[in-house]
Amino acid sequence: QVQLVESGGGLVQPGGSLRLSCAASGSIFSINNMGWYRQAPGKQREYVVTITSTGNTNYADSVKGRFTISRDNAKNTVYLQMNSLKPEDTAVYYCYAYVDGSNYWGQGAQVTVSS
Repeated sequence: QVQLVESGGGLVQPGGSLRLSCAASGSIFSINNMGWYRQAPGKQREYVVTITSTGNTNYADSVKGRFTISRDNAKNTVYLQMNSLKPEDTAVYYCYAYVDGSNYWGQGAQVTVSS
């Protein structure tokens, strides 16, 4: 059984920053891709970013240049540094990890950008 636990969401003013973390635990042999999706109220879940086990990244155009993904393979943890946040970044952010051939999701972290 694998669990992903997210932390770091919250309320921030436009232009501010937040950092999300997502730690995988349980019976893990290897983790391939990790990343983030988000879902705003009334909208479909949207792709944000992926990072491979070797550190290659792929960002959605909407966050490119503002968000930075990183991972600590020794801790089975992925991070999302979000800068220059905009109201349209408001959403529940879900991390995912492809572990030993199966995809797992975190519980979601609320990010609200508002003045």
